[in-house]
Amino acid sequence: MLNKNKNIGIDIIYEEDSYHIKTHYNEYRNLMMLIYDNLYPDDFGDCMGMGKCGTCLIEILEFRTMPTFLNRNEETTVQKHNIKNKNTRLACQILIDEHLDGLKIKVLK
Repeated sequence: MLNKNKNIGIDIIYEEDSYHIKTHYNEYRNLMMLIYDNLYPDDFGDCMGMGKCGTCLIEILEFRTMPTFLNRNEETTVQKHNIKNKNTRLACQILIDEHLDGLKIKVLK
């Protein structure tokens, strides 16, 4: 059972700068929206979470618990971009829940 009141801390590396962002369950629908709303990256999340464009690629560097994934269109999009690293995922397919607490990622360009 998810603890919907727990604060969630996520470490994000974007353009060689590190950010620690705190959120909570249901504040954002997915990791892409959290990144988009807090870091304002250019050309990020063009398909707005459909898993089709590949502009929200992130690399998972560390996690305490495996994040919850939607996997909608993700496999096809990752193959289309010829990505072999299994730690590279689409941020739009990662749900915001307590499993993200302690997550460390890098936003890829």
